[in-house]
Amino acid sequence: FKLPSDSFKYLSWWDIEQNDVRGNQLRCPRVREGPSKEQLFFRGEEHTLKRRKQVTDTEKWQKKLQENWENCAELNLSFQDLGDLYQVENFKRILRRLIRVEKLWLVDNSLTDLSAIRLPRCRELNVNKNHFTSLKQLPKTPQIQHLSLAENNIMTLKGISDFRHTPLESLILKRNPCEFQERYRQLVFSSLPNLKTLDGIPKLPEDCSPPDIRFIFKMCTIL
Repeated sequence: FKLPSDSFKYLSWWDIEQNDVRGNQLRCPRVREGPSKEQLFFRGEEHTLKRRKQVTDTEKWQKKLQENWENCAELNLSFQDLGDLYQVENFKRILRRLIRVEKLWLVDNSLTDLSAIRLPRCRELNVNKNHFTSLKQLPKTPQIQHLSLAENNIMTLKGISDFRHTPLESLILKRNPCEFQERYRQLVFSSLPNLKTLDGIPKLPEDCSPPDIRFIFKMCTIL
C-alpha cells in the first residue's frame, strides 16, 4: 500500500523566494538541510551534490534572521528522521538558539546526548522515544515544570537530584529500565520533594520514604 506522498519521493526541496514566513510562526518545522558543498567534498561524496545556487554572506544572514529561532515560545521538532551526522549537528545548532522557548517537543529523534544544550526558559519538555541512557544526558532546564522521558533507555535514577532545585511538578519515566528499580517511586519522590506527579499518578502517602530503620535501632526508649 503506497502513501499519498509516494509520487513525490524523488522530488528535490527548493527554497521559496520572496516569502515572509518566520521560523517562530511554524509549529512543526522539519530540519532537512543537507551537508554543504565543502563538507561533501571532504567526505568524498561530492558526486552526490546537485548544482545549487551560490549563496552570498548577506543571503545567509538574512536566512538566519528569517529562521528567528530565538523568538520561538512553543515548538514541535519531533520525528525529524536525523539520518546524517550533519543533520544531527544542524539540529543541535537550532536547539542552542531556542533561548525563549517554553514548550518543546523532541519526540522520536534518536537523540542520545543533549547535555551541552541549555534551554533557560523551557517549562515543558517532551523527549519521549529517544535513546537517552542517563538523566545526565538531558539539556539544562532550570525552569522545567513538566518533563516527559517515556520509552527511552534510562537505566538508573542517577542524576535525578539535579532537578531538585527546579520547579519540576510532573515527571514521566514509564517504559524505562529504571522503572523496575526497587522502591522506584519512593526513591524519586525522596530525591524530588516538590514533585507532585510521577508517571501520571499523583504523589500518594505510600510514596513517602519510611523512617530509616538503622536510625530507629540506635534510639533508646526511656520508661
